[in-house]
Amino acid sequence: MTEKWQSVPLSEALVERQEMPSASDLESGAIRIVSKIGFSEGQIELRIGGETKTNMILIRPSDLVLSGINALKGAIAIYDSHSTDPIAATIHYSAYSVNADRADIKYLWWFFRSQVFRDIVLEYVPGGIKSELKQKRLLPIPVPLPSLPEQQRIVARIEVLAARVADAQSLRKEANEEAVALLDSFARHEFNSKSWKMMSVDDLVGLENLRNGKSLKSNEQPSLVSCLRISALRNGIIDCLDVKPINITLDEAEPYRIHSNDVFVVRGNGSKDLVGRAGIIKHCANVVIFPDLFIKIPLDKTKRILPEFFVAWWNSPIMRDQIVDLAKTTSGIWKVNQKHIASRLIPVPSLDEQRRIVVYLDGLQAKVDEL
Repeated sequence: MTEKWQSVPLSEALVERQEMPSASDLESGAIRIVSKIGFSEGQIELRIGGETKTNMILIRPSDLVLSGINALKGAIAIYDSHSTDPIAATIHYSAYSVNADRADIKYLWWFFRSQVFRDIVLEYVPGGIKSELKQKRLLPIPVPLPSLPEQQRIVARIEVLAARVADAQSLRKEANEEAVALLDSFARHEFNSKSWKMMSVDDLVGLENLRNGKSLKSNEQPSLVSCLRISALRNGIIDCLDVKPINITLDEAEPYRIHSNDVFVVRGNGSKDLVGRAGIIKHCANVVIFPDLFIKIPLDKTKRILPEFFVAWWNSPIMRDQIVDLAKTTSGIWKVNQKHIASRLIPVPSLDEQRRIVVYLDGLQAKVDEL
């Protein structure tokens, strides 16, 4: 962006489409309905059915479509210009035809997804990015708009860079998958090749000592006590900074407070790959409790298993195969329970052998992280 670009209201580039679909077309499925717009790629996803109880807007091919609620998170799409069929969306969306003499639709799509546009919205829209961005708020916003050739030059440059980014992301994903496969291969070989004594979690710590966390909603206000989010567990480590503030006293929090070297297993998650994963607390200086979807494994009650070894075994392919078989889904949430966990068998080699394996796996994980 340069100072030479003239700022003009978006009403010079956009015209709101104010058509409505017929109820019969919606009910018959002749006109499909937008389910959502993806944040990352700005792709429109359509519902399977056509039933609706709300007012709808019509969207035609080549329209620019915005989610009024989530536009500034990236929920902006260009409806397929090659399609011949219109689609519909709830009134929380808006559709615009683009003045082709004034603006390039791809330029607007990229611009609306930029931090520059977010900053402009913060300046000109009451309530800033938390406001629903409907036409009354959107169209008066002044934005820098270069000439059409300049817009097209910028789009071409961005698309070249975006393609390079996509290639890099693909290579990174492949490398990560290969590295994870290496870790899994070592873990499967190491844990399978020994004639260690096996003990159930029940025998080691007792089913009665397993504990679910506390279910509390975030109060979104500063608080002395925080609660871990489910997303805090990554690669066997629980991040004590990934928390939400909650309204609870210190005394109420104490039975659920986390400490260094505590181990937890996720008992519920929307992803089957993540349910049943284990994680360890490395360090936590603040008052943080664990949530209802975490189960605490009180390894401090036994001196036979290192927390790091337990997590390495629990997250190994051998145990993952068992957990995946045990997990059940209800309303899209995959779950395991305390009895599932208590019945699983854990190898109990010497503490020196446990330390050797943990050190080797940590070394492999460090190489993965560096990559």
